Amino acid sequence: MILKELNIVNFRNYDSLSLKLHDNINIIYGDNGQGKSNLLESIYVLGLTKSHRLFIDEHLIKEGSVFSKIKGIVETNGIKKNLEIVLKDKQKEFKVDTDPIKKVGDYITNLSVIIFYPEDLEIIKGSPSIRRKFINTEMSQLQQGYYAVLNDYNRLLKMRNEYLKNPKFDSVYFEILTNHFIDKAYIIYKMRQKFISRINEYAESIYENIMQIKNFKIEYEISEPLSFEKDGKTNIYNYYKKVQEKEILYQKTLFGPHRDDIIFYIGTQDMKSYASQGQQRVAVLAFKLALLELFKKYKEENPILLLDDVFSELDHGKKINLLSYIGDNIQTIITTTELDYLNDDIKKNAKMIKIKQGKKVKQEEVE
Repeated sequence: MILKELNIVNFRNYDSLSLKLHDNINIIYGDNGQGKSNLLESIYVLGLTKSHRLFIDEHLIKEGSVFSKIKGIVETNGIKKNLEIVLKDKQKEFKVDTDPIKKVGDYITNLSVIIFYPEDLEIIKGSPSIRRKFINTEMSQLQQGYYAVLNDYNRLLKMRNEYLKNPKFDSVYFEILTNHFIDKAYIIYKMRQKFISRINEYAESIYENIMQIKNFKIEYEISEPLSFEKDGKTNIYNYYKKVQEKEILYQKTLFGPHRDDIIFYIGTQDMKSYASQGQQRVAVLAFKLALLELFKKYKEENPILLLDDVFSELDHGKKINLLSYIGDNIQTIITTTELDYLNDDIKKNAKMIKIKQGKKVKQEEVE
């Protein structure tokens, strides 16, 4: 998968920008605060319809503007598609070629993106909601139907929470609602378990290769210790019956995929508490490089890699190890403030683009 061209209008600090990108390595450089990270963010939004940062959509629109538009030409296996997303006040519009797309789940299959950025540490150090958002985003790209199931689950969760506040409580209706809710919850549990299992097939060896530390793993932690291997739905149903009075008292759903977490371990130690910042950073890198392998295996395509000032955080050996997983057939877009962070081989084979105050001021093609 290759992003051939990018056009943005009224996005963050950009009035407008048009870029033709190289099929392999692109280096976006310039001083801090010029818009390099915003440029990568626009590509992420073009693919996933929302930012990887913790911002509301309205903040993506340039101050003083009423809309933002991102367009891109994507080529996959020789076939080109024109993608377009328009952001307005609390509204988004999507197009593939000239066809409007109504459902986000149908749109996000067109451009696969993996991003590495300095705030990735929050995936380990932050709250469970950050980790749930992370795996939900990546699974929506990789696993057909996950986005739709997750949407159904969230809709039923909202209905269930609202009904738990209803003073005229009908236990028969509530049981019907809960059964539908359990159906979606069970699918999410199984899909998440399979996803984390597949990640672990690659992540442990990747982490060991980069850090020379063994026994790295990721575990999916369910908010209550239930077994889903046998009679899974029955176990969930019995648990909800057990806590029903407590849920009515608290007027909210106390258990489910919306409360779950993923934990990063070295051996038996939770990396959130016991690992150094460097170990945590490479743990997230290992997770995302494992994602790259899953894209290759299950979608038979390479996603676009966005590396936002990642090399400044790594020593020389770790940079080399990271690049060894990328290869020559993956389009990679790198931002940096200092070109010295990158070795000469990378720069020689890359398209160089300098950004200043939201504008392209210099461009050097690959020799």
